[in-house]
Amino acid sequence: MGENCIIIEVMKLYSWNVNGIRAVIKKGAFQTFMAEHQPDILCLQETKAREGQAEINLPDYIEYWNSADKAGYSGTAIFSKIKPLSVINGFADGIIEKNKLPSDSYGDPTKEGRVISAEFDNFWVVTVYTPNSKSDLSRLKLRHEQWDPAFLEHIKTLEQTKPVLFCGDLNVAHNEIDLANPKSNIGKHGFTNEERSGFDKFEKAGFVDIYRFKFPYRSDAYTWWTHWANARVRNVGWRLDYWLVSKPIVNKITDVQIHQNILGSDHCPISIKIDK
Repeated sequence: MGENCIIIEVMKLYSWNVNGIRAVIKKGAFQTFMAEHQPDILCLQETKAREGQAEINLPDYIEYWNSADKAGYSGTAIFSKIKPLSVINGFADGIIEKNKLPSDSYGDPTKEGRVISAEFDNFWVVTVYTPNSKSDLSRLKLRHEQWDPAFLEHIKTLEQTKPVLFCGDLNVAHNEIDLANPKSNIGKHGFTNEERSGFDKFEKAGFVDIYRFKFPYRSDAYTWWTHWANARVRNVGWRLDYWLVSKPIVNKITDVQIHQNILGSDHCPISIKIDK
């Protein structure tokens, strides 16, 4: 049988902003996580490395990397036990030109390794590391006017062929329930009207925030904590990491979890299980 003939009835998909995969490996956290959770598909953001730079020994997985041109910056990866039918790094054809994604003082956002899309038999899996609007909001316009529309067009283009499950660090807390101190953060990066409206547009396009769908009123469900003031221990955090799925396959999602106990990064992993 070929590599695509692995029979898995329920697939475990994880997403994790590792904030530097080499650092997480050096701590031993990545190896422990993989041994204990054994995801079928693992989506990573902020890898800060190129393929081959990290000491990874995962013989059961096929690796796909989209690394930034700038060394030690940004980057995404997908590790999968099942070989995808196809893989796209970046956006689908024509989207960059249409949305006029410009370079800015930080660089070219299309050369920062921010998106990978992997096609499987029944759906697409997309991982994204959305540009941070920065504390002075210097990248907010690019993010709001160019990046978010381009990414939405990308996943809608993929959805024309198969349902889409997309995940990653979207660098926004969507609603007040998604951060510990909403009142004091209104208008600040990660909680501006522009960033939140970009998320609204995902939902208006038919994509479902599966964690909030399953747990509409659960608070204290955060995925990122600042290093300051013992924030993680006190769970003073933000929900910045998500799985969103095409509406027709919402009922195929049998489980969704935020793994706050997994350390190694300032973000924690989030996972879903999908019934094939």
